[in-house]
Amino acid sequence: MSAPEWLRGVVEAVGGERGLLDTTGINPVLQRTAAAGESTRPASVLVLFGGSPEPDHTARGGLPADADVLLTQRASTLRQHGGQIAFPGGATDPGDVSPVATALREAEEETGLDPAGVQPLATMPGIYVPPSRFDVVPVLAYWRRPSDVRVVDTGESARVVRVPIRALLDPDNRFQVRHPAGYQGPAFAVDGMLVWGFTGGILAGLLAVSGWETEWDIGDIRDLEASLAAVGAGLDQ
Repeated sequence: MSAPEWLRGVVEAVGGERGLLDTTGINPVLQRTAAAGESTRPASVLVLFGGSPEPDHTARGGLPADADVLLTQRASTLRQHGGQIAFPGGATDPGDVSPVATALREAEEETGLDPAGVQPLATMPGIYVPPSRFDVVPVLAYWRRPSDVRVVDTGESARVVRVPIRALLDPDNRFQVRHPAGYQGPAFAVDGMLVWGFTGGILAGLLAVSGWETEWDIGDIRDLEASLAAVGAGLDQ
């Protein structure tokens, strides 16, 4: 079964020979790899798009009004990436036969979704996440038969949210953030959340090839801690 027409541009870019590329010079996440000889741990995340299978031909790229993406907010008590917004996912288990299997298992454990309703579409090359040493494979998928989602384990997640794509595309919700340690990259302020880092970089990369994107001010660079405070989030030290 093929992807919905409005998602095909994203699927083709992700599944292409070179994958997503940073054509703006502001998205360091997309090409992040481990140093030669550095040990890494395999992991996967589920980048799950929902929405009508039929395109809206009055909108850019045919994006339907109800299109969304599934995100979680990690519990603030977690040692790594506490409080950050993430895609459902995690470390590969010995029984996982593929990155897709890891992403679906983790998403079910974190959000309670029914994997039977999820149609995997493409996988991206692994992206290195330095703090955890994970080599993370993003799995692009379409939610063909959506199911109820919720926080399954409050020790792992604080929120499970279906974020409208049009909210992410709104130029008023987009800017860059600068981390005190030097990281700088794309971010989104939506639904009381600051989406930045790995998740913000993946979303920005996908939107850039989607055909849905409108121009936004890439020169708007904000302090990370101030931006977290502005959306009511906390920075876990």
